[in-house]
Amino acid sequence: MKAHTKETQAAITPQTALQLLKEGNQRFQQKHMADRDLLDQVNDTKSGQFPFATILSCIDSRVSSELIFDQGIGDIFSARVAGNFVNEDILGSMEFACKLAGTKLVLVLGHTACGAVKGACDDAKLGNLTALLSKIKPAVAAVTEPSDPAKRNSKNIDFVNEVAEQNVNMTIQNIKDQSEVLKEMEANGEIMIIGGMYDINDGSVTFYEN
Repeated sequence: MKAHTKETQAAITPQTALQLLKEGNQRFQQKHMADRDLLDQVNDTKSGQFPFATILSCIDSRVSSELIFDQGIGDIFSARVAGNFVNEDILGSMEFACKLAGTKLVLVLGHTACGAVKGACDDAKLGNLTALLSKIKPAVAAVTEPSDPAKRNSKNIDFVNEVAEQNVNMTIQNIKDQSEVLKEMEANGEIMIIGGMYDINDGSVTFYEN
């Protein structure tokens, strides 16, 4: 499998980009990884890169986008931060990836049993982590059930996973609210901005399609 070229990237639509990720995740789950020579792809991309998707995911060691979507060198831009939220720097990176480098899809990817989400649910405090977790707390507040404070913590995995999903949805809205560039590109049909959730138990990704 060769790395993408300017021509193959241009031929990919936002819908096709989503399908490529779906097919890659299926290969990952079925242990039928694509036959690719990564060093050949290093050579293919030495004069330029033409990725088809931009993925914002958590730093969790179990959630490598290149692996779980079975992608090679030059295929995707991968932005990672604990809790997969956006700030000015990540939004700027996304704008570069889409407007200047030509990616067709932005995927905000959360995952089950997220440690950052657990920390936000527990109101954890530790150095700079305190400020990071504050970015996720709006999602904690947005999940109103259960109302019993004793059940609104990391011990309640269903609550944690619901907050993680809410965090993905709120991050998508923040992208649209805070980036006129990406909002306009989506309105023009140039890109799709969607969410997804990776299940650490079986390796599957559930996509939240528009």
